[in-house]
Amino acid sequence: QVQLVESGGALVQPGGSLRLSCAASGSIFRTEVMAWYRQDTRNQRDLVAACTSGGTTNYADSVKGRFTISRDNAKNTVYLQMNSLKPEDTGVYYCLQAIQSHSYGAVVDYWGQGTQVTVSS
Repeated sequence: QVQLVESGGALVQPGGSLRLSCAASGSIFRTEVMAWYRQDTRNQRDLVAACTSGGTTNYADSVKGRFTISRDNAKNTVYLQMNSLKPEDTGVYYCLQAIQSHSYGAVVDYWGQGTQVTVSS
């Protein structure tokens, strides 16, 4: 079994910065994609940033140049550095890790519990 634990969400003023973390534990053979999603008040969950096992990154247009996704494979952890935050960045941020628990097993998507980010003055 695999568990993901997120941390780092907070209330921050516009223009501020936050760093989110998401650590996986349990039976982990290999992790494919690590990603961050944002769920807003409409309950729509949209991709914010993703990073493949090869290091290729992808960002939503709204966060390009402000957010940076990174991963530490040795720690099974993905980070999201968020700079120049705007009120529209507000939402619950969920991490996703696509994990293969055994060399013979399938890749399964695991989600974190979510962490609230509020950008407001």
